Parts: sequence; structure tokens; C-alpha cells
Amino acid sequence: MGIHDGHRQRVYERFRKEGLDSFSPHNVLELLLFYSIPRADTNEIAHRLIERFGSVAAVFDAPESELVKVSGVGERSAVLIKLIPQMARYYMTEKTADIMINSSRQAGEFLLPRFVGRTVETVMVICLDNKNKVLNCSIVHEGSINVAEVSVQAIAAVALHSKAAAIIIAHNHPDGVAVPSNDDVATTRLICRTLGALNIRVVDHIIVGDNDFVSLADSGKI
Repeated sequence: MGIHDGHRQRVYERFRKEGLDSFSPHNVLELLLFYSIPRADTNEIAHRLIERFGSVAAVFDAPESELVKVSGVGERSAVLIKLIPQMARYYMTEKTADIMINSSRQAGEFLLPRFVGRTVETVMVICLDNKNKVLNCSIVHEGSINVAEVSVQAIAAVALHSKAAAIIIAHNHPDGVAVPSNDDVATTRLICRTLGALNIRVVDHIIVGDNDFVSLADSGKI
């Protein structure tokens, strides 16, 4: 038995009995790193990660290129760390599939999980049928957003392909501030005019920041 095997077994058993709720931040990362680092002391590595980034969430959001700069974190560990928020997003996305959206609150609850772990600006379109049932949710743009780069034609193409009666637009502000800009409002109104000519309603534009969201419809901006 290796020098760390007894400690690892105790951590495993603690997780089985208690779950993660009682774990400190470095213990969460320590347990995760067991699966990519078979022998070394992952407790020390976990402490270094928390010291470098400040929290478990910040570790998960950190670029792979920054993670591997932490002593003891190799490529396998960095990939494992980046996998976790995307797995969480995948899980929550499936949990909220095949629903109806009849309010901005429901739209926000549907969308928030889909932005988990996204550190670049991302534009999504939810396509709805005439009873507001979700047909699909598609990404139409990723990367730094400029009004000219958000293709109204791409949004229209997704809506037409899905035979949508209505759509909800959403995008995130990676800085965590869910406040619509003047460009957000102007672009939304342009999309409303374009889709309106195709008899497709734009129900809302949801701006997501961290675990919060703002509805342009509720704000009276569309």
C-alpha cells in the first residue's frame, strides 16, 4: 500500500457517507485530483490551486493554460478540471429539456445551466412552437461579441429550420454583470424587425451574468 493510500481511502469513505457539502474547497479538489494523479499528495496541489485562483469555481473557470502553471497540475489534471463544469452543464441541460416556457423566470431557469462554465461570450437561440414548448436551443455565436458579428441571418436560419413560431435570444456577459448594453438593445430590436417579417415572434432577450439574468422584455426594452 502506498503512503497516501490510507488517506485516500478515508477521503473516499467520507464522500460516500457525507457527500461534498461538508468538504472544504481544497478537499473537493483533492478528491477530484485522485483520478488524474495516482500517487502524489493531491492535498498540497489542491491548496496551491485555491491559493492561485481563490475558489473552486474560479479553478473550474480558469483556462487550461493557467491551470498547468500550478506545480503538480499536468495536462491530464487540467483536462479533468475543465471537464467538471461542462459535465455539470450537460447534466442540467438534459434535466431541463422538453419543457414549456411561459415567463422570463422560466426562460432564465432554462438558460442558466446552459451557461455554466462558459468563459467567452456566447449567443443562444431557444426555438418555441406556438404553445411555447421548447423545440431546441442552439448556439449561434461564440467569442467576443460585436453587434456586426451577431448574424441576424444565422438566427433567422435556425428559427426557420426549426419551424419556430417564436424564439428567445440569450447571451452571457462573462464579467458577471447582467446589465444590457445599448448595443444589446439595438441588436435585439433589429432581430425583432427581421424575424417579425417572417412571422416569428421574438419573445425575449435574456442577458446572463454568473447566476443572475435580466430580461429585456421585462425591462420594456423590446
